[in-house]
Amino acid sequence: MWRGVFPAVTTKFTIDGDLDKAEMERCFALQFEAGVDGMIVCGSLGENMTLEAEEKIEILKIAKSVAGGKPVLMTICESATRRGEAAARAATKAGADGFMVLPGVPYKSAPAETLAHIQAVATAGGLPIMVYNNPVAYGVDVTLSMFDELAKNELVVAMKESTDDIRRVTDVLTRFGERFDCFTGVDNLALESLLMGAHGWVAGLVVAFPKETVAIWKLVQAGHLEEARAIYRWFRPLLDLDVSTNLVQNIKLAEVFAIDSNDRVRAPRLPLAGAERQRVQGIIEAALAKRPTLPVL
Repeated sequence: MWRGVFPAVTTKFTIDGDLDKAEMERCFALQFEAGVDGMIVCGSLGENMTLEAEEKIEILKIAKSVAGGKPVLMTICESATRRGEAAARAATKAGADGFMVLPGVPYKSAPAETLAHIQAVATAGGLPIMVYNNPVAYGVDVTLSMFDELAKNELVVAMKESTDDIRRVTDVLTRFGERFDCFTGVDNLALESLLMGAHGWVAGLVVAFPKETVAIWKLVQAGHLEEARAIYRWFRPLLDLDVSTNLVQNIKLAEVFAIDSNDRVRAPRLPLAGAERQRVQGIIEAALAKRPTLPVL
């Protein structure tokens, strides 16, 4: 159902800390112009838990306005199941094409609780969902046995596989075949996952480098693996910026240099400063100085 590159986009703020609707419209449009296959708004990279409920709907509508009919998924990341259900209902009414659903973070739920939360949100929204499985960050692993249960629900169509274990992609495909669309969710494991058969890439650095991300996906699908590897090796230092506590600040700084955006974040986050900003900026500038020529696809 869902295949290819789905950016998990950043949320843009004005100097006063409000939503910068015009800048999000511009940045989101750049993604679709580069050939991405869908979009996910209000995720971890989108600073979900700093956003008000009505702001999330505004962001969804902006993405829908430039998506050209491609799917836009709303992230449901709520600590209470009832709020998750309400968020799903509101997003369905606003035109979402589906959801990416997290466990009820930050509570580290037991398996039965995790399943109940996901199933309840799916039922409330009534749209297809991608289960975001990131036990490294959130402390809850949606295991293969739990996906056995979720496979009974036709609304659960995909997973964002972020266990940081490359073996999990093979395990998923061996166990479930084509039942779920399996997306890699770790930027610096993306090519490895695609080579193992992952159906897509929920990407972070794509927001700053959409053409390179799309090129890797298309080259893998065409079997042009040497060309894909060459771009990925250039990309790798940038992709490492996604695997960090500061992934939001890192990636927004990349947007500053790559697409002439800004790196404003919402408190308690603060933009990178001092030596750490210089370090990350150095990685970005070094990559830009050696930016590869992309093949015609």
